[in-house]
Amino acid sequence: MVTREDAPAGYEGVWRFTAPAADASVPEARHAVRDLLDRQGVPVHDDVAQGLLLIVSELVTNAVRHAALLSPQLAVEVAIGAEWIKVSVEDNHPYRPKALERDYAQTGGRGLLLVREITAEAGGMCDVEHTTDGGKVIWVALPLAGAAVTSPRPGPSAL
Repeated sequence: MVTREDAPAGYEGVWRFTAPAADASVPEARHAVRDLLDRQGVPVHDDVAQGLLLIVSELVTNAVRHAALLSPQLAVEVAIGAEWIKVSVEDNHPYRPKALERDYAQTGGRGLLLVREITAEAGGMCDVEHTTDGGKVIWVALPLAGAAVTSPRPGPSAL
């Protein structure tokens, strides 16, 4: 028997959408995630929500810039639980990116470093995994309240 305390909150669920690997998909993905949070009434701390939207922008930008040749489509998935929100960006390019070291002389290449820092500051986790069809999925899980209580998945932040 499921009691009221055990029942999932109305905002919990998993949503997935695809988009072309094109520049216009970056703001579209960010707006789609923001609208999803609003529509579902997710009780996410404002700092966490802003960080999450920046992460979505960075991950989709990376897929557009580095994977479009081999992956004309990308997928964004948002999974919302009682205490965590997880966003994943998947493409069909086999290259597994690594967060770069800080180099203030560089004009680019700091997107994954920024993702890693936002994730750590929020008490979350991030990783890159291979898909069964040879591509990759980069995911970030953040606590809704900005402080980790329980983990949606074990493992260190590996980006």
